[in-house]
Amino acid sequence: MSPTLQIADELQVTSAQSAGKAVQALMRMRSREGYWWADLTADTTLESDYIWLQLWLHAPEGGIWNPPTRPLVDKAVASILARQLPCGGFNIYPKGPAEISASVKAYFALKVAGLDSSDGRLTRLRDRILELGGLQKANSYVKLNLSLFGLYPREHVPSVPPELMLFGKTIYQMSSWTRAIVIPLSIVHSSNPMRPVPSGFTLEELHAPGVSFGFTRGTDEWFTWRAAFLAVDKALKWWERFGPKGVREKAKRKALDWALERTRRSGGLGAIYPSMQYLIMALDCMGVPRDHADHVEARRQFENLMVDDGERFLFQPCFSVVWDTAIAAFAVGESGLVEDKALRQTGDWLLTKEVRQPGDWCVKRPNVEPSGWYFEFANEWYPDIDDTAMVLKALKHTRASSGQAYQQCVDRAVRWLLAMQSRDGGWAAFDADNDWQPLADVPFADHNAMLDPTCPDITGRVLEALAMHGVKPGDPAMRRGIDYLIRTQEQDGSWYGRWGVNYVYGTFLALRGLRAAGESDREAHVLRAGEWLRSVQNADGGWGETCASYDDKTFVPGPSTASQTAWAVLGLLASGDLHSQSVRNGIEYLVETQKADGTWDEDLATGTGFPRVFYLTYHLYRNSFPTLALSAFANRKN
Repeated sequence: MSPTLQIADELQVTSAQSAGKAVQALMRMRSREGYWWADLTADTTLESDYIWLQLWLHAPEGGIWNPPTRPLVDKAVASILARQLPCGGFNIYPKGPAEISASVKAYFALKVAGLDSSDGRLTRLRDRILELGGLQKANSYVKLNLSLFGLYPREHVPSVPPELMLFGKTIYQMSSWTRAIVIPLSIVHSSNPMRPVPSGFTLEELHAPGVSFGFTRGTDEWFTWRAAFLAVDKALKWWERFGPKGVREKAKRKALDWALERTRRSGGLGAIYPSMQYLIMALDCMGVPRDHADHVEARRQFENLMVDDGERFLFQPCFSVVWDTAIAAFAVGESGLVEDKALRQTGDWLLTKEVRQPGDWCVKRPNVEPSGWYFEFANEWYPDIDDTAMVLKALKHTRASSGQAYQQCVDRAVRWLLAMQSRDGGWAAFDADNDWQPLADVPFADHNAMLDPTCPDITGRVLEALAMHGVKPGDPAMRRGIDYLIRTQEQDGSWYGRWGVNYVYGTFLALRGLRAAGESDREAHVLRAGEWLRSVQNADGGWGETCASYDDKTFVPGPSTASQTAWAVLGLLASGDLHSQSVRNGIEYLVETQKADGTWDEDLATGTGFPRVFYLTYHLYRNSFPTLALSAFANRKN
C-alpha cells in the first residue's frame, strides 16, 4: 500500500470516529417529538424594528413616551448596543463593516428609547452614519418607516399602492416574500397615518448636507425601466391626492382580506418577521380594534419570534424547524451509524408537515396536486422547493411508520418538484418562472429580492433529491437541470449560491446535483469546479467565504468555518476527488476543530436571506454539515 493511501485510510478511521461523536451530539439535540430546531439569528435591525413597532403601538401621550413594554424595550436597547462596532456603526453580518440602513435603524431605535443625544455611543453612531452618506443613503424601507412618523419627507419615499390588488395576478409577479411584505405595507403607506413621536424628537442631525432626499437617477437612466417606474411613482402621488377614494378603499380592503387569509394555517403572514409586523400596523390603519381576534392573533404570532431567556433578548426572522430537521436527519442517516428505525419518529413528524392545500404557487401551476414542505412549523400557503428537496433526501433515511403513507407522500412531492421546474431548466425557491426582471427596478425594490429566479444551489439540491427517489438521469427534467447548471457556471468554475454564502455553497450543491444526475466527473465543468474549490482553500485546511462576496460578485475569502469547510469537502468528493491533499486537509480541519462534545463553534453568518441586505446564522449548520462531510469521507469507496 502506498504511503498516500495509508494516510487516507488512517484519516478515514479518524473521520469515522469524529462522525460518530457528531451523530451522537445531533441525536442529543433532537426533540422528543422527533424534530430538530435551532436558533436562526440575524442582525440588530430586528430589535431596532421591534422598538419602532412599540412606538407605533403605544403613541406618546402629552409628548412623553413610556410604553407598557418598557422592560422589553430596554432589553432590545441592550441587545442592540452589545453589537455596536468600534467605529460606532452597525453591520448586517458578523465581522462585517458598518452598513447605513442598519445604522440608521439602530440610531432611531436607541434615541427614541431614551438614549441621550450626548451619549458617546449615540454620537459615534451619528458620526458614522454621516460618514456613510447620512440618512438619505438608507434604503427605501427605512425611509418608508420613518415617513410614517414624519421623520422623512413623504414626497420622497416610494409609493406602495394597494391598487396592485385590483390588477389581476400582477402581485404574483413579485417573489412570495416581497408579496407578503408589500401588500400589508401598501395598506399602511396609503393610509398616511403620521404617527406622533416624543416631544422634540428629530433625526435632523442625520441629514447629510447637500445630499438630496429624492430619488437619484444617473444621466444614462432616462430610457430605462427605472426611469419608467419613477414616472409611475409621480403619477401615483398625484393619484393619492386626487384619485377616487372609493377605489383606494376597495383596494385596501382586498389587500387586508388577502393578508388575513394567509395567516390561516400558518405561523403568521408569510411566517416571516417583516410581513407579520406590517400586518399589525395594517390592522390598525383599517380600524380593527386591538382586542379583535385578528389583531390579537397577529401580535401573538409576531411575539412568538421573540427570544427572551434571561440571558439573551433577540428576534428570530422566522423559525427554521423543518429545514433544520431535514438537514440533520439526512446527515445522521448518511452516516450509517444510526438504525433507520431510530429515525422513524422524525419521518412521521415530517409527513405531518406536508402541504396538502393550494397556495400562492398555484397561480403559476394551477393543475398540480398540492405537496411540498415549508420552512417553519406552519406555513401552508408557502411550501418551498428547497425544503421539499431536502425533506425528500431526509425521508430516504427516516422513512415512516406507515410504508404506504410514506410512499404516497414521496410520490406526490416528486411530482410537485418536477412540476415546479422553471422554463430555463432550473428551480427557484417558492415559485416557477418568477423572473420578470423589470420589477427589480421599482423604487421600493432595493431590498434586492423583488424576484425569485432560479438558482444553481436549489437546482443542484433538487436534482439530487429526484435522483434519490427514482428519477432517472435520462429524464428530460434531469437533462434540462444539468444543462441549466452547465450554463450558469461562473467563468472561474464556481457556481453562485443564492441561499448560502456563497460560491462555496453554490458549487458544492451544483456538483452534488450533477453527480446524482449521472454527469461524469471527467466532464470539463466538473473538473473546473473541483480545481476552483481547491484554489480557494485556506492555509489552515478549512474554507471560509464572507458575505462581501455578494457585494464584489466574486469569491471573498474569510476565516474558515465548519459549515463552509464541510460544503467544500462535500463538493470535492462529489467531483470525484477522493484522495487529494485538499480533501484530507479539509477533513483534518473538521476533526481538529471538533469539540469534546462532538460539536463545532461557528459565529459567522453562512446563510443568506436577501443578498447584500440580510444574512442569517443557522445555528445547526455548524454541526449538521460537518457530520455529513465526515461521514461522506469515512464511507467513500476508494
